[in-house]
Amino acid sequence: MEKIIKEGKEIEVVLEEILAENNLNKEEIVYTTKEKKGKLFQGTLKEITVYQKKDINEEIKEFLRKIIENMGLEISFEIATKDERTTIKMYSNNNPILIGKEGRTLKALETLVKQKMLNEIGVYYKINLDVSNYKDKIKRNLERLAIATAKEVVKTKVPVALDNMTSYERRIIHNKLTDFKGVKTESEGEEPNRHIVIKPE
Repeated sequence: MEKIIKEGKEIEVVLEEILAENNLNKEEIVYTTKEKKGKLFQGTLKEITVYQKKDINEEIKEFLRKIIENMGLEISFEIATKDERTTIKMYSNNNPILIGKEGRTLKALETLVKQKMLNEIGVYYKINLDVSNYKDKIKRNLERLAIATAKEVVKTKVPVALDNMTSYERRIIHNKLTDFKGVKTESEGEEPNRHIVIKPE
């Protein structure tokens, strides 16, 4: 994977120079910094290492392709970036196998990818893996559940505890009910038994 390395006294200045020289903008890159001892009388320098997101995404695609083809599946990809988070959608000839029971295979692949990128570039890369529209459907179902439960709590004034959920699923519920009048959401319990309680305000 290509990287651009440059040194200077101030991170922002060096970063601007790299972006200008390579015709990039800040949304297209991730970077790491480290301090280096400069030559005599130079003081400390900052070393900036820049990676382009498109290169990272290609690396992830090839990594996933090898794993998934070893599972005996055919695979194709679609990449989109929104709010700094990259989503890679995968389409295979057997999506249920790729998703796994309750999405476990998909979650394991996502964990592997994040760990690989952390090891390689030293940055926690914001990535979301999906198979076809599996997560979109989950999101819609959870949002419907959130609204229906919140209405019930407003009516009865009785708190309702939802089933145990992953942090991703809990975030969907919290976000959906942020502006819902008359209720508040709280996460309770310890992983993997953490769940949301919808309470009357």
